[in-house]
Amino acid sequence: MPRRPDMPALDRDSLAANPIAQFAAWWELAQTEVPLCDAMTLATVDPLGIPDARMVLLKGFGPDGFRFFTNRQSAKGGQLGGHPHAAIVLYWRELDRQVRARGSIADLSPDESDAYFATRSLDSQLGAWASPQSRPLRDRAELDKLLREVTERFEGEDAVARPPHWGGYVLRPDRVEFWQGQVGRLHDRFLYERVPEEHGGPWRIQRLGP
Repeated sequence: MPRRPDMPALDRDSLAANPIAQFAAWWELAQTEVPLCDAMTLATVDPLGIPDARMVLLKGFGPDGFRFFTNRQSAKGGQLGGHPHAAIVLYWRELDRQVRARGSIADLSPDESDAYFATRSLDSQLGAWASPQSRPLRDRAELDKLLREVTERFEGEDAVARPPHWGGYVLRPDRVEFWQGQVGRLHDRFLYERVPEEHGGPWRIQRLGP
C-alpha cells in the first residue's frame, strides 16, 4: 500500500537510541489508529527444530522486553520450556508498519502473573482453568463439561485464583527491526542489534535493504 502522506519516511536520525524507546513511540500512535494493535505473531520451535507460530496478545513492554501470557502446558508453553528463544512480529496495516524482534525467553514472576490474571474477565479466568489447551478433545461437549465443573468449583469465591500452569513470559530481545512501508516496495528497514559490552554496547543500528 502507498505510504500515507502524513507518515514521514524513516531515517537514521529520527530513531531512538534503543529499540524499546523506539517501539514506545510507534506504540503510542498504533494505540490510537490500529484496531487490536496488541495482536502479534509468536514463533517458537518444537523439539525437532521445526518452527511453529500463532497469534497472541502483547501485554506490556519495557526495558526487560516484550510480555505475553499463556497456558504453560500448551504447545507453545512446552516449546518455550524446551527451547527458551522466540520471535515476535507485530504488523500495523493502517500505519504500514511492522516490528520484528527475537531473543531469549524468561518466565515472569508468580506475583507478576497473579497481578495480570486478576485483571482478566471472569469468563477468561474460568476459561484458563477449564481449557486443556493444545490437547485433543472428544467434542465441544467435553469442553463445556470442564467449564461447568470449574464454574461450580469457584462459585461463591471472592476471586478466581490463577491456575499454577498459567503465567507470563518476557521476550528479551537481542534483535529488533522496524519496517516502514514505502512506495515501490523500497521500504525503510532499520535493525537494532545488541552489542556485547566489551564491544561498546548496548545497541548497533543499521539500515537494511528492503
